[in-house]
Amino acid sequence: MKVSRIAAVGAVSGIAVLALSAPAFAHVSVQAEGTAAKGGYAVVGFKVPNERDNASTTKLEVNFPTDHPLASVMPQPVPGWKAVVTKTKPAKPLESHGKQITEVVSKVTWTADGKGIEPGYFQKFPVSLGALPEDADELAFKAIQTYDNKEVVRWIEVPQEGQEEPDHPAPVLELAAAEDDSHGSSGAKAEDDTEAAAQNTAADTAASSDSGDGSDTTARVLGIVGIVVGAAGVAYGVLAGRRRDSGASA
Repeated sequence: MKVSRIAAVGAVSGIAVLALSAPAFAHVSVQAEGTAAKGGYAVVGFKVPNERDNASTTKLEVNFPTDHPLASVMPQPVPGWKAVVTKTKPAKPLESHGKQITEVVSKVTWTADGKGIEPGYFQKFPVSLGALPEDADELAFKAIQTYDNKEVVRWIEVPQEGQEEPDHPAPVLELAAAEDDSHGSSGAKAEDDTEAAAQNTAADTAASSDSGDGSDTTARVLGIVGIVVGAAGVAYGVLAGRRRDSGASA
């Protein structure tokens, strides 16, 4: 009896230890390299871990949101993988840089040329995309992961706020607040600089004008003083000449 109890306790303890030491459940995720701000452009990476110890991931399909279509999507080349971009027509045309966009990217599919993502490894698939919507806080990308043993895992369940994470959550990209309009700021600064320059020019002009008036006044005073001194010199010379004449007559 005692031996049986000890064996049962040991088995339960072993199962508990294995459960606690098991690796965290990994899934396909997406994360921005830097900031993914509303209304802007960003580079994001889809991170794909291999969850199997007896198969390799050889294909990844990422579907882009249809409720917030993106005008520009460009995958970065990944060694050992071939990327195929699939386009479709949006429900209504988009505008980008003053032009109408009649086609948007609906999905990007990566297929391995070689072994793919082997057990114990993960792979990142970078994509440049935009312009990001201004009226959304996040974007969900439904992903499908295929293994070389033909197993398919669909990461398509969109997590809901206030609920537990689903078993196969879709990658979700969090969007940051829109950044300030740098062009507007530069324009305002330029106007301020122009106004300040105008004020400085006016002040310099006024100072120059004041300096000129002061110089004219000084010149006039000196001229009058010179005339007075000259007149005094002439008068002195006349008086001195008369005195010599008087002395000679005596």
